[in-house]
Amino acid sequence: MTNKLEALRARMTLPVIVAPMFLISGPDMVIAACRAGVIGCFPAPNARELGTLDAWCARISMETRDAAPWALNLICHSSYARFDAEIEIVKRHKPPLVITALGSPARVLDTVHGYGGLVFADVSRPVHARKAIEAGADGLVLVSAGAGGHTGSYSPFAFVAEVRRFWSGPIVLSGAISDARSILAAQALGADFAYMGTRFLAAQESLGEPDRKAMTIAVSMEDIVTSAAVTGVPANWMLPSLTAAGFTPEMLRAERKMDFTSADKAKPWKNIWGAGQAVGAVTASEPVTDIVARLREDYTALRAAFCKAG
Repeated sequence: MTNKLEALRARMTLPVIVAPMFLISGPDMVIAACRAGVIGCFPAPNARELGTLDAWCARISMETRDAAPWALNLICHSSYARFDAEIEIVKRHKPPLVITALGSPARVLDTVHGYGGLVFADVSRPVHARKAIEAGADGLVLVSAGAGGHTGSYSPFAFVAEVRRFWSGPIVLSGAISDARSILAAQALGADFAYMGTRFLAAQESLGEPDRKAMTIAVSMEDIVTSAAVTGVPANWMLPSLTAAGFTPEMLRAERKMDFTSADKAKPWKNIWGAGQAVGAVTASEPVTDIVARLREDYTALRAAFCKAG
């Protein structure tokens, strides 16, 4: 596994994974990210038809051969009806990295390890991290407080420290990481990679509607609300979109059961929009290449300054 991880790193110019974002990440964003030197990833459900998912994976695989690796995000919850069909597509296109969410990574391990790929598990609690490790995951994505979309509740400081007590393998840290200083901080805490989603929400390659991009640029950290009332899982949402959809404070305190059996469950994401607490860093709609280039320049300068000071 160490050799596989080093092979991934060797193709990257910045320790960043552009996080998979529902209804936001598509092939254009993934390809742009990989060509810019970071890992691009998208959630399989973003391709509404299986034929579309197959075509997206084929295109990404072909257009990133000489770039950084790409990743596919799979829902592993038992109620997710497309899982078996999506695994068949994974077998065909062999994404170098598969990131699992909302369920045990055990369901994908044989397939991905069979062609030499890596499996990282998205977790929001230490107990889930332990279960993912026991199942055989190669790495962990620690979803901390402040992350956009489905979020965590633990401070990244405490979360990484706790997991490092029982896990020495790869860690990707998620939670309000928006700039080069945040990337370096993630590494200082003990993470290997930074997971950045919100910073790319309004990117030109984003699948998001113009109104969503405009709202992302306009809001600040104080406009982010955490609620499980929309999907059954705690998530961070932009308050103006919740208000426009008719949600009251009482409604936002309610909870609902997580369920992926119906496509209707995805509809709230179309007009109720998620973002992380680092949303204030998004000030314009820019190409992914420009965002990554600026992050890399700042990261290199900061590393040099810290090394000189130390």
